[in-house]
Amino acid sequence: MTQLILASGSRTRQKMLADAGVPFTVEVPRVDEDGVKAGMKNEGAKPGDVAEALAELKATRVSRKHPDALVVGADQMLACEGLWYDKPHDIEAARAQLHGLRGRTHELVSCAVVVQGGKRIWHHIDSAKLTMRPFSEDFLTEYLEKVGDDATHSVGGYQIEGLGAQLFTHVRGDYFTILGMPLLPLLDVLRNHGVLTP
Repeated sequence: MTQLILASGSRTRQKMLADAGVPFTVEVPRVDEDGVKAGMKNEGAKPGDVAEALAELKATRVSRKHPDALVVGADQMLACEGLWYDKPHDIEAARAQLHGLRGRTHELVSCAVVVQGGKRIWHHIDSAKLTMRPFSEDFLTEYLEKVGDDATHSVGGYQIEGLGAQLFTHVRGDYFTILGMPLLPLLDVLRNHGVLTP
């Protein structure tokens, strides 16, 4: 069976693969994500371009050490009315982000890239649109108290699979894409490359 390595420290992506019964190991590459994002934004890149570039960079870095393995890199970007959002560094940053997204529709763009032998063999980009309700300050304080540091583990400051569902009035898009990786197309590729039984 072909070895699969996930080039991501994301607990959500690891759980996604594990819950789907995918055998894999994790190796987190060192990538200057902030530098890549800043450079590409200055060049006028779109969020999807950035997600793709970062996913491929992560997977390629790990693939150089494991040329025979399939390596999956993934990345997600959040954009709202021309602004890009990153993972908040603390609870107050999460509060500020949620203020910025409150009552607006934002887009999540997720990309997965598979690399083998240092070369990209597959990629897939998908997006979803989420509308956040105009929640009260009391709700926001209560929400942040309940989720704690989890608010800093995802772009936007929420996990829609948990209490974060209460932030929204409408969601359009694939559930796994919202979580951070277009899982179903990836599973198809893994079946075609000997990681999973066809």
